Amino acid sequence: MARGKQLVHWKLKTPPVDADCRSQMQLSCYSPNEIRTAYGLNALLNAGFTGAGQTIVIIDSFGSPDPLKDLKQFDADYGLPDPPSFKVLHPLGTVKLDQNNSDQVGWAQETDMDVQWAHALAPEASIVLLTSPVSETQGVQGLPEFLKLEQYALDHHLGTIFSQSWGTTEETLFTPAGKKAMQDFDKFYEKATRQHVTLLASAGDSGSVNPDVNGNNYPFPTVGFPADSPWVTAVGGTSLYADTSGNYQRETVWNEGTGSATGGGYSKIYRQPLFQKRYLPSTLYNQSHGYRGIPDIAFNGDPLTSVPVYLGFMPEPGYYMFGGTSAGAPQWAGMIAVANQMAGHPLGFLNDTLYKIGSNSLLYNQAFNDITVGDNKQGKVGGFSATQGWDPVTGWGTPKAGFLIPLLAQPPR
Repeated sequence: MARGKQLVHWKLKTPPVDADCRSQMQLSCYSPNEIRTAYGLNALLNAGFTGAGQTIVIIDSFGSPDPLKDLKQFDADYGLPDPPSFKVLHPLGTVKLDQNNSDQVGWAQETDMDVQWAHALAPEASIVLLTSPVSETQGVQGLPEFLKLEQYALDHHLGTIFSQSWGTTEETLFTPAGKKAMQDFDKFYEKATRQHVTLLASAGDSGSVNPDVNGNNYPFPTVGFPADSPWVTAVGGTSLYADTSGNYQRETVWNEGTGSATGGGYSKIYRQPLFQKRYLPSTLYNQSHGYRGIPDIAFNGDPLTSVPVYLGFMPEPGYYMFGGTSAGAPQWAGMIAVANQMAGHPLGFLNDTLYKIGSNSLLYNQAFNDITVGDNKQGKVGGFSATQGWDPVTGWGTPKAGFLIPLLAQPPR
């Protein structure tokens, strides 16, 4: 499963200031304004494209004790408006947080991060949080419940952008029950796409190495589900270097070399979809042996170039610094809310348009930051390196939102 990577607690009662994080903790802690500046979103927000009229649906296990209270504190500290609507729904039941259960605490942290950072990039979009009483771990566990939640969201027309900050190693689903779970999700994803729903998923946080259901790493490169599904837009992770005003400097592949890095690689079950076959060079088809490559896009995910999340339920309430590709999925969800508002309708399936833009040499460097430095290799297990254009580590790269979002809203022909 992909879940936010917590690094450090900000001990002061005030919200963290990036310059202080750098001097006192030797890490960045980007504010919402810094992230929006780095990726070129502020001009659109200032022009009134704030996600208004859109709803982001977030799916997590367990949830957080009081995500709205924590969001309100985050908003007050960073000068953000509260969302026009925030709903927490538990159609399958709830589980009370046990502070001694690290799995539940981890999901509560993930939930607050998803909510706060989807909102940070689309401050006037509504949010619906759906929680499951079953933990999604590895293999089939937790997936049927998540599918029921997503089906509930679709049946009740709760929103048109689904953020999925979770996943399981693809190989853990190579069983009859696992294959059925993938097939059930893909049928649902196809149905949701036909109803103009955008599906986003994090690519994973352990590089090219992923565990089996017993926690033992596979000795060969693997990818995660549902990021590998061709219906889903998979989000990889970078290390973002910007100044303390948020001015973009450079980015590399996020790889700490100690088991934490962006997921990415090639599926062993999904054949290369048409949007990749059509827009990627034939040399990549040969490298992939004809299978789906992920991620499609990327976003800042390094815990050392972190984002702060307010956690009021912790024994020491306050701000904690997070990274991970599971931070990128909700932030992309926020940007798609902005794009939907600009388009005047839900964009739905993104990959055709993303790959059309990426393959156009006149548009690509205006729409994306091309990440060309780094890899997601882990130890003796191979991995993949960033290259010019699309690669199975950071996809097309990270957004230059001021140019990319209008292109998504009105795709090139």
